[in-house]
Amino acid sequence: MASGDRWERGPGRLARKAAGPVVWLAPALVMLVVGAYRLGTPTLWRDEVASWVSATRPIADLLRMLQHVDASNGAYYVLLHGWTALFGDSEIALRLPSVLAMAGAAAFTALAAEQLFGGRVAGVCAGLLFAMVPLISRYAQEARSYALVTCAVAAATWFLLRALERPTLRRWVPYGLAMAVAGAAHLVSLSALAGQAALVAPYLWRTSGPARRRLLAGLALVLAALVAVVLPVALLGRRQSARQLGWLGRPTLDQLWHFGEPLFGSARVFHVFLVLALLALVLPGRRGPALRLLLLAVLPVLAVWAFSFGPTSYFLDRYLLFTVPAWAALAGCGIGAGYAAVTAAARPGRTRPEVRTAGLLLAVGVVAVAGVTALPTQSLVRYAGSHAQSKEPYRAVARLIAAGYRPGDGLATPLGNQAWSMIGPGVSYYLPDDVRPYPLFEATGAVQAEDLFPVPCPRPAECTGPGSRVWLVVLGNTPDPLTELPADQAEALRTRFGTPEQVTPLGGMTLALLGGTRAGH
Repeated sequence: MASGDRWERGPGRLARKAAGPVVWLAPALVMLVVGAYRLGTPTLWRDEVASWVSATRPIADLLRMLQHVDASNGAYYVLLHGWTALFGDSEIALRLPSVLAMAGAAAFTALAAEQLFGGRVAGVCAGLLFAMVPLISRYAQEARSYALVTCAVAAATWFLLRALERPTLRRWVPYGLAMAVAGAAHLVSLSALAGQAALVAPYLWRTSGPARRRLLAGLALVLAALVAVVLPVALLGRRQSARQLGWLGRPTLDQLWHFGEPLFGSARVFHVFLVLALLALVLPGRRGPALRLLLLAVLPVLAVWAFSFGPTSYFLDRYLLFTVPAWAALAGCGIGAGYAAVTAAARPGRTRPEVRTAGLLLAVGVVAVAGVTALPTQSLVRYAGSHAQSKEPYRAVARLIAAGYRPGDGLATPLGNQAWSMIGPGVSYYLPDDVRPYPLFEATGAVQAEDLFPVPCPRPAECTGPGSRVWLVVLGNTPDPLTELPADQAEALRTRFGTPEQVTPLGGMTLALLGGTRAGH
């Protein structure tokens, strides 16, 4: 028999039958545990607050908002709307779908590696390595679409491999659905098609005649359906892109060269993956699949980098998180190649169980090294301020307001060109139900404006409300928060409420209480 044992020879029905559910179940369970650990510890940051604000609107209001802003996240908001209706909107409830999605991504990563490499050692190790990537943990604990997209692309990769193996409609449909979910949840994920072309090319090369025509017909049908589903989102997203992505500059060659570190959340973890990828590419056995996995991981990054030299840049680590499953599959294949090399080099006098044990111990050791390498960074994504580097302490601000609140108090937060900070809704999320200060300086609320942000009052002096006290929250640490406001808002507060009586810098934000010394005017 060839080197290794029969489930390490190559893909096929016997190999997959022998592998069983352990290939995908073990990585999924590990990812569930990793993702759920301290899930509610980090404070929501502004992007998660945007998810909460959007998903908890009535569905009609949400759909109207998507016509003006955030259409590229619309599918995720609609799904989260249904989820929160069933399970509530606590931090854990908001983030749990991302944990489940990342567990699914780990399972599909393992299945894709097993399908390409033909071995459960490669598959299980690929899924476990995926679960150890710090940035995967970070976005498994975030109420945004990135985990859903990562899962959808990982699923699409496995479904595509199955469709290429047997190109029937029954196998093409799951691939098309998975890519439609990915594209509708985040348009940048459609760049995965560039990497998937590397999986399709060998099949086109090997087939001819009717078989090739069936393969091309299936691909054409899926792509046509994908365009029909995603095109409306793409048109809306293009119209909104300047407003939402204008802060991203054009990427540099240096950013591309060092992209592995932000993509993984750790340079050391990325280097471990690179070493394992090199093993897959160098050791004999499955170099062809390893090369295809490398292209699956790299081509989408190159495509987005090149496309970002146009009017709008899209080159950001979290936008390309869906490429990590390909890196994990490639690294898992490196471990599988090492296992196969160990079993092939066994001396004639050594029994087969001993050889397997040695190979498996080597695989476990390599995975353990990757896990230990990731541990320091894993801890950094789970403290209270980790999602915003302690610069958005909504929870701390809300605690102080709740402690000193009086009925009739007002709340002034940044609007206009600083509304992106989401301070108003972020603080409101953490306030108790019976603490509801009225908003200042708002002409129209966000829901009525069909937007994420309220419309600022053009004459602030007329929008200070009926109360005698106001809580003021501004960006940054400052001893005089009024200086951080637009001049007309600062003057309106000073005239109506006097100077701040309490000023509390909180790291990234400053909270002040203005006591209403001239409340009668």
